[in-house]
Amino acid sequence: MTRSSKKGPYVDERVIAKVAGKKPLETGVIKTWSRACVIAPEMVGFTFGVHNGKTHIEVLVSEDMVGHRLGEFSLTRKFVKHGGKMQKELEQKKKEGEIAAAQAAKAPAAESKK
Repeated sequence: MTRSSKKGPYVDERVIAKVAGKKPLETGVIKTWSRACVIAPEMVGFTFGVHNGKTHIEVLVSEDMVGHRLGEFSLTRKFVKHGGKMQKELEQKKKEGEIAAAQAAKAPAAESKK
């Protein structure tokens, strides 16, 4: 359920106190464990270290993030690729093909400039 509109969005007072009266460029990373805190317009431009359960992940707040929660930008689960030896070989061949295609595209462009 969403929060009642008469209460307003939940913005942690400690986070706002750390931001109040400071400039975004001069302030370093602001560490916080408050993942449920809603991003307010005053936070735009600041870098927050949002705790994901193990480490603090740096999140640079932009205007598009206002209204979302800090925890949305600090993932708590790490995706592990499946596959193994065969999958690695296939990915390596694909990468080599992309590099060769990029070099082939560069070569005619470089000749036409001469």
